[in-house]
Amino acid sequence: MDTIILGIESSCDDTSAAVLKNGVLLSSVIASQAVHEAYGGVVPELASRAHQQNIVPVVHEALKRAGVCKEQLSAVAFTRGPGLMGSLLVGVSFAKGFARALGIPMIDVNHLQGHVLAHFIKESEDDNRQPRFPFLCLLVSGGNSQIIRVNAYNRMEVLGQTIDDAAGEAIDKCSKVMGLGYPGGPVIDRLARQGNPLAYTFSKPHTPGLDYSFSGLKTSFLYSLRDWLKDDPDFVAHHQEDLAASLEKTVVDILMDKLRKAVKATGIREVAVAGGVSANTGLRNAFHEHAAKYGWNIFIPKFGYTTDNAAMIGITGHFKYQDKDFCTIDQPAYSRVSL
Repeated sequence: MDTIILGIESSCDDTSAAVLKNGVLLSSVIASQAVHEAYGGVVPELASRAHQQNIVPVVHEALKRAGVCKEQLSAVAFTRGPGLMGSLLVGVSFAKGFARALGIPMIDVNHLQGHVLAHFIKESEDDNRQPRFPFLCLLVSGGNSQIIRVNAYNRMEVLGQTIDDAAGEAIDKCSKVMGLGYPGGPVIDRLARQGNPLAYTFSKPHTPGLDYSFSGLKTSFLYSLRDWLKDDPDFVAHHQEDLAASLEKTVVDILMDKLRKAVKATGIREVAVAGGVSANTGLRNAFHEHAAKYGWNIFIPKFGYTTDNAAMIGITGHFKYQDKDFCTIDQPAYSRVSL
C-alpha cells in the first residue's frame, strides 16, 4: 500500500507544504515573506501573522499539484522545533487539527534532522543518489554550524558545533555592517564571485576539538572595516567585491578545516553538506575540491532543498512512518533543541 505524507514547515519565515508518495516528491510549495527585508532580519510577530495567512492556501496548492486529495494521506508530518515559537505554533496547530479531522497519524519532526535527511528526497523512482550510513554531514545555516555523524535516519551524533555565532549568522551580520541588506548570504555570494578572496585577512578562531566559533571573525571584520572607513568613507563601495570574497573564503576555510579533521578522526569519507549556507558557491566549490583531493564521496543538496522546505520534513516523516513513530496531540512545539 502506498505511503503518502503531507509535510508542513513553518519554523521561521517560510510557509511550506510538500507531498511525498513512497519517499518520492510529488509537490513542494513555499510562500516566502519579503516584509522582513525592511527590518534587517526576521520579525517574529510579523512572521507568525504571515504564516496564518499562508498555511491554508499553501497546503491546498501542494495537494492540488500532487494530484492527491486529503483523504488519500497516510500521515501529516510537521516541524515541531526548533525555530520561532510563534511561527512553529501556526504549523503545529494546523497539522494537529488537519490530522485529527482526517483520523490519520501525526509525525513530529526535528527541523535540524530534516535538513540532514534532505539528501534522501527522491524526485523520481530511480533516483538513488543518497548517502550511505554512516556519513558525516556539515549542517550550516543562520542558526546552526554542526558536524554530525549520521549512523541512521534516527541516530545522529553531534561531533562539533559552534560555541557562539553560526556561520550564516556571521555572514548576515557582516553584510549588514557593509550596508548590503538582509538576507546577506545571497548578496555576499554574488559579490564574492567578482572579488579577490586573498585581498584581506580576517581573524580565524582556535577552538578545541571539532567545535566552531565565528564571533571572533565577526569582530575582526567589524574593527577592520571601522579602521578602513576612517581613511576612506567610501571604502565599502570601492571594495565590496574583495571584502565579500575575503569574508567568504575565511568562513569556508574555518568550516572545511574542522570537517577535514572529522573525516580523519572517523575514517568516514561519505560527506554531505546541508542547511542554508550550503547554497553558497564558495562552500560548494570547496566540497568538490576536497572530493578530488582527498577522495571524499560528497553529497550537495539541490538549491531548493538548502533553505527551509517541507520536502525535508516530508521525507523525515516517511522514515518515521515506516517505524510507526507517531506523535500524540498533546506534544507542544519547542523553540530550542539539539539533535
